[in-house]
Amino acid sequence: MAGKRSVVRQGIALLVTAWLVASSSSAAGEPIKVHLREGNARGFLVLHTAAGAPIAYGEFRQKPAGAMIESQLVLRFGDGSLRDEVATFSQAGHFRLEAYRLVQRGPSFPTAEISFARRTGQYTARTQEKKGDEEQTASGALEMPTDLYNGMAMTLLKNLPVSGRAAAQMAVFTPKPRLIKMTLARETEVAARVGPERTSINQYLVKLEVTGITGVVASLLGKEPPDARYWFAAGDVPAFVRFEGAMYLHGPIWHLEQTLPELPR
Repeated sequence: MAGKRSVVRQGIALLVTAWLVASSSSAAGEPIKVHLREGNARGFLVLHTAAGAPIAYGEFRQKPAGAMIESQLVLRFGDGSLRDEVATFSQAGHFRLEAYRLVQRGPSFPTAEISFARRTGQYTARTQEKKGDEEQTASGALEMPTDLYNGMAMTLLKNLPVSGRAAAQMAVFTPKPRLIKMTLARETEVAARVGPERTSINQYLVKLEVTGITGVVASLLGKEPPDARYWFAAGDVPAFVRFEGAMYLHGPIWHLEQTLPELPR
């Protein structure tokens, strides 16, 4: 029975190969308005497994670069792995992604080296579907709609409209690019404590979805992009508290939180 299912799945994939190449996302959203302008920021981070074991440390750095903002999140793992993501964006009325780069390598990840820029309209990608697979490369022209927001989820969540919901797009590379739907939504408000003081935390869902016939096939083959959740301290100046989700397709659930440098005693 397992063999028959495998053959059926392979057959479905072969029958819709043309759709995988030609189908485009029809769920484009609107560019997200700037309510809170971004500037200089820096914070230290720790990444845990679902069981709570620390596996990586890193930092978030953000700074103006001329008329742009350059936002970088770097994680260095105990096993030597590296995840380095840089999003460069403008914020003239609406947020607009101008350039993006992702380097992901080491035992904890399938290899990914991806970059693209609005100025050139070009991309390059080197990826693995799973760790141990042969690396695949591709390059060429990339469509960059105004609601394309790779690497900007934390910024966008702080700027959701009053409805607490927005739709956008994200480019995924296998290694050729495809635009998929990204829905950002406020889910609930939870109570927390900072020492003796009570505070409110907003919980958000970021859902990625492959639409059209390609989405049906992705669901059948178990290759739907993973959801993620974020927590921010509520108020006029939202503050990142926690991320929970997978950092790559079929990856484990990890927890990312802020931490403090350890000073000598």
